[in-house]
Amino acid sequence: MKKKVLLAAVVSVLLLQFSFYSCTPEGYADENEAVLAFSADTVSFDTVFTTVATPTKMVVVYNRTSRDVLLSQVTLEGGRASRFRINVDGDTSMVARNIEIMAGDSIFIFVQANINPNDQTSPFVVEDAIAFSNGQRLPLSAWGRNAVYHLPTDTLHYADGTYPLDAYGNPYAYSVIDCANWRHDMPHVIIGYAVVDSRNTLNLTAGDELYFYNDAVLWVYDSATLDVRGTAEQPVLFTSVRKDGWYSFLPGQWGQIWLSAGSKDNVIDHAVIEKGCFGLVVDTNVGPNPTLMVSNTELRHMSYTGIQAQGARIVGNNLLVYQCGTAALWLRAGGDYSFTSSTFGGYWRYGGRQNPTVVLQNCYVAVGNVIIPRDLVRADFTDCIIWGTYPDTELLEQQVDEAAYSSRFIHSIVKGGEWDVDPLFVDPDENDYHLQDGSPAAGIGYQFEN
Repeated sequence: MKKKVLLAAVVSVLLLQFSFYSCTPEGYADENEAVLAFSADTVSFDTVFTTVATPTKMVVVYNRTSRDVLLSQVTLEGGRASRFRINVDGDTSMVARNIEIMAGDSIFIFVQANINPNDQTSPFVVEDAIAFSNGQRLPLSAWGRNAVYHLPTDTLHYADGTYPLDAYGNPYAYSVIDCANWRHDMPHVIIGYAVVDSRNTLNLTAGDELYFYNDAVLWVYDSATLDVRGTAEQPVLFTSVRKDGWYSFLPGQWGQIWLSAGSKDNVIDHAVIEKGCFGLVVDTNVGPNPTLMVSNTELRHMSYTGIQAQGARIVGNNLLVYQCGTAALWLRAGGDYSFTSSTFGGYWRYGGRQNPTVVLQNCYVAVGNVIIPRDLVRADFTDCIIWGTYPDTELLEQQVDEAAYSSRFIHSIVKGGEWDVDPLFVDPDENDYHLQDGSPAAGIGYQFEN
């Protein structure tokens, strides 16, 4: 008799539990009949470097019905093995339970991906989905890429133990590049200062990609050389790690390529340099050859300058420099420069500029506002275009009598210069610097190769 009573009690408890979990709570729609709407069909991430967490993306889940919905759970189909993580309306647990969405209301889900490295050199896709207890699912995808990481291993310091600070107010935390074993089959991610050390040459070839974190710098040191040889089809890319949304063109996401004083015989051919604070910073020339020969290269979306040189010697050919907050080209502290078939576009979508597109100086301002004269031996522009939205002129020439100064503009359109005529770009506001039919600049300026 006691066994029968016990069995009846167990059955009653099980029936009660089944009733509790299977019945719809009072006042809520049956979750199995509720149809939710999403702000996106898929949450996707483009180019996620392995071991590095992605930016967080948000998706909105709408309840557009006339009844409140209570989801018994929201989770990832991949469970703990998933390379994605979610935050469901503030709940960061692996399985978010009892998520309420009132009638006509919504909740937010935040998604992040973190992909494990593997042995693939080509991009690969990682997929999962957010599973809702009403049977709906929201696909997730991320394109992963393995990369070579350049992480700071040391910090510059003075003999007394104090640290010098860079232009961004940070210590010079650096790593030294192993130039002899540079991998061309994978992208490189730079954090801090990556240094090409003395008497070393960093050779970059067609299709090489360098991605920079905030304030990161490629520093070509004294007696070192940067040799970049891309092609029209596969230019060498220098860019930020962020490509999503407005970060795809936002300036100021990393530092610069710094060819410091004493670096020598630097060559850049067929490259794209974008989204930094400065594009190229080129210091004093010390040898018989140009500090830099740069050709067939685009520098764009810089918060300060595209090319900034002080006392350097640069030969530039077929350059396109645009969307720079301070100036596309700033030649300060003298030097020797020759540019041909190049376009310097003075268009800036983030407010007003304080300077014209091209600035030439035969001096610089030292500490205490002391003006130091430096000879500007030559600044030649042949078959070039200097044009933009700055009032009156896009050329500023600042010279002092105590130093030599020479500038020439040969068959070049310059806003405010002798040949002051609109070159008729197709749409510079949308970064299209092709020339319209009938342009007076036909045959000059940057020559597009593809």
